[in-house]
Amino acid sequence: MTIARNTHRRVRARQEGVVLLVALIVLVAMTLAGIGIMRSVDTGTLVAGNIGFRQAAVASGDSGIEAARTWLIVNRDTLDTDQTGQGYYSTRQDSLDLTGNKTEGGSDGVDWDGSNPSQPVKAKNLGDLDSSGNTIYYLIHRLCSIPGSSNLPAQSCAKATTTGAGSSQGDVTYSDYALTKKNQIYYRVTARVNGAKDTVSYIQAVILL
Repeated sequence: MTIARNTHRRVRARQEGVVLLVALIVLVAMTLAGIGIMRSVDTGTLVAGNIGFRQAAVASGDSGIEAARTWLIVNRDTLDTDQTGQGYYSTRQDSLDLTGNKTEGGSDGVDWDGSNPSQPVKAKNLGDLDSSGNTIYYLIHRLCSIPGSSNLPAQSCAKATTTGAGSSQGDVTYSDYALTKKNQIYYRVTARVNGAKDTVSYIQAVILL
């Protein structure tokens, strides 16, 4: 009987040791799961914050596009030549690397914020147009092949022909007549927004003027 009792005690001790091991494994698994959930929540918060920064940058970019459109309308009679101080170029500059991602370190990019004087193309710095703290720049390109008048023989511009309508109310017969056809040229506006946490967004629009 004494031998049987000792055997029973040894079996129960081994069982209690296995339960402790299983409990430790479950505790470690629960700890890892908790850490994973915490990191997932942190990542979700960061993603939501980045989306918010991007949306704010897009809204500020619209302000840049509108500022460029206003400038074009005011200066519509002087658009045959470059005005680099205003971020305006009278040609398409097809090989231009607008974002600097195509040929990093090259000289075919844009000096957006004045920090890269090696880039020959200069953007217009509008500063902060709203309370978001975003800095806005724009660059305007006339979609033509060479500087000068759009009527030059060697010129090639993206344009649209429009026809206006008028009235002959002062004549004997009251009717409508066609006004002179007018060629309107397309302009490409690229706006860049530098926002919080090094957020950079680009927005483009094409304006017919």
